[in-house]
Amino acid sequence: MLKLDAIDRKIIRALQANGRMTNLDLAAAVNLSPSPCLRRLRLLEQSGAITGYSVDVDAQAYGLPVTVMVRITLDKHTQDVVGHFEDQMKRIPEVLECMVMTGLSDYLLRVVVSDLEGYERFVRERLHPIGGIGSIDTSFVYGVVKRTHVYPEVG
Repeated sequence: MLKLDAIDRKIIRALQANGRMTNLDLAAAVNLSPSPCLRRLRLLEQSGAITGYSVDVDAQAYGLPVTVMVRITLDKHTQDVVGHFEDQMKRIPEVLECMVMTGLSDYLLRVVVSDLEGYERFVRERLHPIGGIGSIDTSFVYGVVKRTHVYPEVG
């Protein structure tokens, strides 16, 4: 992995705030001329430091206004059970994030659905058939205080 310096981090932060900015605007934002800025950007992409580009979408406007945080505890922690569960998580479109956790739960999922009935279908049709799940603990998100994709400065 490429070792990032302060300018690389400035480039990343600027693109996290506005991934559609032109190279000319990016260069101005990070105080570089356009050619060196583009070279650094390409190196960041090639090294895997920048993993892709996406668009932020309002979930309600899209039709998936319900966000659910789901804590999963597996009943066994064998390589087969863990591998199967993680493979299934990668395939379920409602699961936006699946994080391996320390503490009481093994995984934390961020799930989006259209409504309460949609969440019930998700549990019955997506989670239960996986098997190997010891417990499912659900919290519904009813408000967001802060949401950002821009990393803080490292310093």
